[in-house]
Amino acid sequence: MSEIPRRAISRSVRLASLPLGHAGRVALGLGKRMGGAPAEAVAAEVQARTAAQLFSVLGQLKGGAMKFGQALSVLEAALPEEVAAPYRATLTKLQDAAPPMPARTVHSILAVELGPRWRTAKFQEFDDVPVASASIGQVHRATWRDGRPVAVKVQYPGAGPALMSDLVQLSRVARLAGTWIPGVDVAPIMAELVERMEEELDYTIEAQHQRTFARAFRGDADVAIPDVLAASETVIVSEWLEGTPLSRVIAEGSPAERDAAAALYLEFLLRGPNRARLLHADPHPGNFRITPDGRLGVLDFGAVDRLPHGLPAAMGRLVSQAVAGDAEALAEGLRSEGFLRPGVNVDAQALLDFLAPFLEPLHHEEYTLDRAWLRAQAARIQDPRRPDFFVGTRLNLPPEYLLIHRVWLGGIGVLAQIGGTIPMRELMTAHLPGIDEAMLPPIEG
Repeated sequence: MSEIPRRAISRSVRLASLPLGHAGRVALGLGKRMGGAPAEAVAAEVQARTAAQLFSVLGQLKGGAMKFGQALSVLEAALPEEVAAPYRATLTKLQDAAPPMPARTVHSILAVELGPRWRTAKFQEFDDVPVASASIGQVHRATWRDGRPVAVKVQYPGAGPALMSDLVQLSRVARLAGTWIPGVDVAPIMAELVERMEEELDYTIEAQHQRTFARAFRGDADVAIPDVLAASETVIVSEWLEGTPLSRVIAEGSPAERDAAAALYLEFLLRGPNRARLLHADPHPGNFRITPDGRLGVLDFGAVDRLPHGLPAAMGRLVSQAVAGDAEALAEGLRSEGFLRPGVNVDAQALLDFLAPFLEPLHHEEYTLDRAWLRAQAARIQDPRRPDFFVGTRLNLPPEYLLIHRVWLGGIGVLAQIGGTIPMRELMTAHLPGIDEAMLPPIEG
């Protein structure tokens, strides 16, 4: 880590640790110096500059910074537009870009992992210039010995210690990020990332996950998973997957392309655990492609959640109760699953009022999930004037739902970035275990 990013992180930590009263006085002081601008406008300017600074720091780092940035980038759609606009490009870049390592370093790693004659024994061709970089490794295009185009993912030397060091440093700025991501507690995201890094650093485990997904979706009409041809702890060779990056669809896709991509993306989130008994737990757009034949291509299986029984059937039951408006059944169901701790009392109707707007898309045949919808939900749950405001503070997240919750939170963020119109109810009733279609009210016009 270079000295400049360390200084920037240290400054961010100091900003994050300022007492609220002092921060308010700073904002008011700036307001006076700016010619009497309203305090709200000054606060928004400070927020925007602080967020831009944080993502500038993240953009200069690999390892934990990239992981943290990717985790936050899928939530970018929840930010107010005037805050998000100045650094949306930086967020998108964090999803699939990082400075590459030199070719000689790549060669030395491949010689150790694939043998000293790796270039002639394993490949017909190998491109020294990487086509993509991510948090702990980079990808090179090559031609396998049998003529198949392949992707060769090579882990950065010393990625493990660097990654853990970065995550420890970035845990200290989690509070700073939490000040400008509406309704999101960043600290649990960081804790969960730290917990899973050791497994994610072993590419043999990732290869095993990818093979499981590839078998489960082989020949599927809607999902494409590349097969793994070779793997070691720091190298994975898998089939090359052609396609348009999902980030490009987000940036410049037509309405029809957005609709198709959003439907494919949501359906994979629902189907994956039931088909592979694994949950793909890295939902940011850099891991997805739209293939030339219209399928969703899925990459990067380092982060997964093992779900031997698929998604919990309780999820479908709770959704059914909420959409049906059965407040008492919903409260009892949440309590039995651990979302309400024993002894915690909450008004059932207030609880339903708090959760129901998130499920509004299921009342319609088609619904457009976009940034405006997500920003409205984020603003709603932060509004202390609402009668149900404090209900959210009474909810608990059971450990077995932690990663599922993170994936769905990230998935909704990505869907809002895509901005597609999708048959949400049809997809949920078809693929979410435990959902009771008979309980659901008629489709609204």
